[in-house]
Amino acid sequence: MPSPNRSRAAPNTPFKPWILCGLLIASFQAAGQTAPATAASAVPPISARVLMSTSTTWNGEPLRYPAAPPQITALEIEIAPGAETGWHQHPMPSLAYMVEGELEVRLKDGRSQRLQAGDSFAEVVDTLHNGRNTGGQPARLIVFYLGVAAMPLSVAAPR
Repeated sequence: MPSPNRSRAAPNTPFKPWILCGLLIASFQAAGQTAPATAASAVPPISARVLMSTSTTWNGEPLRYPAAPPQITALEIEIAPGAETGWHQHPMPSLAYMVEGELEVRLKDGRSQRLQAGDSFAEVVDTLHNGRNTGGQPARLIVFYLGVAAMPLSVAAPR
């Protein structure tokens, strides 16, 4: 029997990205909840807002799904103030949501993107980049990787 936090799709089950989008929206919304709404507050018991809808990474490259049975991995990543991820790349699409802090992501060609709490973005694929916490508190983000079994989530740049 699989462990409670893992599920396995049937071998020939096609990847359905719209199911992932629903799960991502619910996860992001749950991460931002503070207290349940009361009847007096007249807030609907369920609400949703689109945090991101894209077919490209933040540098404009088209998203492409791996051609094998999918495996989705979600990570919570924390980067200390002033710390860097080191130059690396991802061989698969990934979506990130900044929970707290600030982060600057820089490409080898000099382009960069500054992110802060509440931002969501599609990470670059097969493109070397480095993330650096530019703030005074830990940068915490949730990243969903859309890969396949045995595919590494991240590959360090050759030295």
